[in-house]
Parts: sequence; structure tokens; C-alpha cells
Amino acid sequence: MKLNELSPPKGARKKVKRLGRGPGSGHGKTAGRGSKGQKSRSGGNIRPGYEGGQMPLQRRLPKRGFTNIFRKEFAVVNIRDLERFERGSVVDKTALTGAGLLKRNSDGVKLLGHGTIDYPLVLKVDRCSKSARAKLEAVGGKVEFV
Repeated sequence: MKLNELSPPKGARKKVKRLGRGPGSGHGKTAGRGSKGQKSRSGGNIRPGYEGGQMPLQRRLPKRGFTNIFRKEFAVVNIRDLERFERGSVVDKTALTGAGLLKRNSDGVKLLGHGTIDYPLVLKVDRCSKSARAKLEAVGGKVEFV
């Protein structure tokens, strides 16, 4: 078998429906849009959620809750994730991003205590749980708040 002999299996490729190409095609004149009305016109489409003038569902339902526009999103890093750093190194946001632990941009970094570590590190984070701080300081490490 050669690359030029490859072809898709029977029925995998469907012919495109060519609209408005004369009466012989079966899709001529109105091109499958029917006659008259909003949907037959060019640019005549209705937005999602429009119910023909009836009060739309998203406006009929009661609204609940509150969105805090000042909310801060913290990226979470666990103690077990810090194994990839060398003994005694300083770990900050740029080091965590370089190691692939922080993917998207967040308001800060929070250290949580899941897992164990057996050598000291200096961590520069925005927040830290009590258990994570205790584990890090037990092996001689240090947590600094940025």
C-alpha cells in the first residue's frame, strides 16, 4: 500500500448539497428555504432564545444569587507537587509556572498540605494552609508571603 493509493472507506465522504443551482438540481429557486417569511430572507435569522415575541424562558425564570466582581481566583499547589524542585531552592510564581504547575493566569498561589516533603524549600506564595506550613517548617523549610 502506498500513500497515493489511500482513500476513505465507502460512505465516509458525502457530497455537499449545492443550493440555488437551477431547477434540475432539486435545490434551485428558493434553495430549500421555502417561500416567504423571515427565515427565507437573506440575513433573516432569529437569535437563540427568541420565542416569537413571547417572554423568553431566561426572562421568565426568577434570578437568584450574587456574583462578586472582586473575587480572587487562587491557583492551588500541593506539598506533593514540590518534589520536582531541588533542595533549598526558592520557589515562587515564575518557578511554578516554569515547572508546569501553574497553567492559567490567577490572582495568587495557595499552598495546600496534601502529600509529604523531606527536604527544605523556601516558598514565596500568597496564601498557605496551616498543615502545609507545618510540614514545610518541620523539615527546615520556610514560607514567605508575597
